[in-house]
Amino acid sequence: MEKKAILAGISHGDINGIGYEVIIKALSDPVINDICVPIVYGSPKVAAYHRKALNINNFSFNNIRTPEEANSKKANMINCLDDNTRVELGKSTAQGGEAALISLEKAVQDLKAGKIDVLITAPIDKKNIQSENFQFKGHTDYLKSEAGVEEVLMFMISESMRIGMATDHVPLRKVSELITLELLLRKIRLMNQSLILDFGIRRPRIAVLGLNPHAGDNSLIGNEELEIITPAIQQANKEGILTFGPFPADGFFGAGSFVKFDGILAMYHDQGLTPFKALSFDSGVNFTAGLPFIRTSPVHGTAFAIAGKGEASENSFRQAIYLACDIFRHRQTYNEISKNPLKHQDIEIHNDRYDELPPEIFNAEP
Repeated sequence: MEKKAILAGISHGDINGIGYEVIIKALSDPVINDICVPIVYGSPKVAAYHRKALNINNFSFNNIRTPEEANSKKANMINCLDDNTRVELGKSTAQGGEAALISLEKAVQDLKAGKIDVLITAPIDKKNIQSENFQFKGHTDYLKSEAGVEEVLMFMISESMRIGMATDHVPLRKVSELITLELLLRKIRLMNQSLILDFGIRRPRIAVLGLNPHAGDNSLIGNEELEIITPAIQQANKEGILTFGPFPADGFFGAGSFVKFDGILAMYHDQGLTPFKALSFDSGVNFTAGLPFIRTSPVHGTAFAIAGKGEASENSFRQAIYLACDIFRHRQTYNEISKNPLKHQDIEIHNDRYDELPPEIFNAEP
């Protein structure tokens, strides 16, 4: 049976940033059309402006009105904007935020209606997009609201690691009070579910980082590890989730222990994002786990400082497209297995790679 072509919706992000540059560069690679049918929710006029600024003459979009009209051999575009929309490269403007929101809303509308299969979001400016219709800290919270789910996980994905955040876009001074047994269990359960459903890993092993330096050093530098994090790990293991830690973050990454786990749960944004971006900034992908639909994005922002200069790398955006399509296929496979468990031997799923982990990497028994 021939596989259905994946319709990949792309929101164009802030029109004054590098969104169009990385979109055009990524979609210029003909390999993309072998993987999916790209559909950009944007503006032919804005796209033309960016092509001229970047001196790109050998690329054009196929303009369509609905996803059903998409040409599987081309990069398609659905016009969402008024022709009077003004591009001001490198500037954060109210019109740039408005244009980003219009694109996002239209793409999510089609995603929820099943007209597209996955969504890849180009970067937005979290400040200028704020309005009566958008009062969220970013894409993740907006999509959580649109999906009507109680919990999602900001999950950063690269070839070397998959790291999720227990807390994400919150001030550092508030992290400690947000770290609760219930929160950690929800995040661990969600990570475990995503590793199985979205990445095809049969029995994921999850590492949990400590909150304090040296993971609290037996309560000498804080007691969250003993009172909250360790009990959460123990409860997760009782539920059959292979969970280990808490690990001191500096030693965990410094010793390379992160490669021995399928997933890592960091306690706060920079604890996870700093090592991730240091190792995978050009190729990493941000995936929102826990949604009924699939959304990925590059790990970089609008990069106003280099907008229109041709200096932006499209690799993270390209990897975001690849990952969205991979997850779509994994979910299809999982659904096939669920409907007919006897087929699981004939369907390739990642093996458990860690049957003989060296005991020295653990500082807490599961």
